[in-house]
Amino acid sequence: MENPDTIYRLVFDALPALVFVVDEDVRIHECNAAAECLLQAKSAAVLQKRAGDVLHCLHAAETPQGCGRAEFCRECVIRNAVTEAFRGSRVVRSRTRLELATEAETVEIFALISASPFRYLEKQLALLVVEDIGDIAELRRLLPICAVCKKVRDDAQSWQRLEHYFQDHWGVAFSHGLCPDCYQKELAKIAQRAKDRQNEPAQ
Repeated sequence: MENPDTIYRLVFDALPALVFVVDEDVRIHECNAAAECLLQAKSAAVLQKRAGDVLHCLHAAETPQGCGRAEFCRECVIRNAVTEAFRGSRVVRSRTRLELATEAETVEIFALISASPFRYLEKQLALLVVEDIGDIAELRRLLPICAVCKKVRDDAQSWQRLEHYFQDHWGVAFSHGLCPDCYQKELAKIAQRAKDRQNEPAQ
């Protein structure tokens, strides 16, 4: 029979998202293969270091004390998700924009952050998952959209309705309804049509 610890480690490393086991101060106790690949370091090299320091968060470099000690850190989605986990709650796929410093430039990474609490060997820990959604965040770039009919031009230079574009490229399905402003406008149109019919001369 395969050692359960071996199976869990294989599953841990097979996950494509970055996965960290962290304590309440977001110090790393373990990470998976995807995290090692991004960090370009074996887990042993990052153990007991805070996630923001290891990820080279721009804000962690703002103070000599590092991750969690800068003014911005109070708004950090990762740190707040871990705090919630240690309060006994789960945070699932909270969206954030990470600013990471490299030797040459500052890089933006758009990610979904999840954090779940668990206990191991009588120690309270949290599983921190970072999912890269950079491809989706590319939608931030200006899409060519018709100013009149609101159709979007795709890479094949064909124009299609906005909902069809999202369906084809992202698998997003839309339901249709009316916002409050449009609802009031449509009610006004209906009332005006009814009034116009009343004022029509009798045949």
